[in-house]
Amino acid sequence: MNQPPEITITKKDLGQIETLLASTKPLPDCADELEGELARANVVSNDALPENVVALGSQVTFKIIATAATFTKVLCLPSEVNQIDGGISVFAPIGAAILGLSEGQQIDWDSPRGQQRIEIIEVAHN
Repeated sequence: MNQPPEITITKKDLGQIETLLASTKPLPDCADELEGELARANVVSNDALPENVVALGSQVTFKIIATAATFTKVLCLPSEVNQIDGGISVFAPIGAAILGLSEGQQIDWDSPRGQQRIEIIEVAHN
């Protein structure tokens, strides 16, 4: 696997995700990868997050490189998936993969379909 790209997350997102990881049983399949991402992330205050970086609540357009399939989803907490149109949980493999990435970045990520390369196309904050 290539060197993982730099990621940036807010203190608020970090706190919410860590709290959920500590209290969720059983843990999601991607918990180890998500914890690894959190550990290596550049953590910033909520108002210091660049506009082009994926955070909880962001609408994200991303592409699966191998298939060129493009999706637009809203990254959210597991409890919000059914309440948000197009929601994808940060506990889903691709949700965990895109957290903290910025437009133009790519990451290799293990998914139920095997390893996939994902590219962030566009990020919008609501």
